[in-house]
Amino acid sequence: MEEKAAIASLAALAQGMRLRIFRALVGAAPQGMTPGELSATLGVPGSTLSFHLKELMHAGLVSQERDGRNLIYRPSIAQMNDLLAYLTAHCCQGSACEVTSTPGCTTC
Repeated sequence: MEEKAAIASLAALAQGMRLRIFRALVGAAPQGMTPGELSATLGVPGSTLSFHLKELMHAGLVSQERDGRNLIYRPSIAQMNDLLAYLTAHCCQGSACEVTSTPGCTTC
């Protein structure tokens, strides 16, 4: 993964609603979810959902597929894994980050 793609992915996930959408899609993988299912699950209006899905697709984190009359959104697990690999390689000097005894704090 290139730095530019990592920045786009991190920026997309840095917004609360987009992170919730992505988490819901990862939980529904590999089947994916329709906009109606996402809207009902997250309690967000369709127009708001559409805006955030577009941003996630632009970052390469979500794909869209037509299934008859429905649109199905799926997470790009490969892109997520590439982002994790990039962060591990470039931010943790290639080793896994270890959790310290402080809750919510990690060290490399």
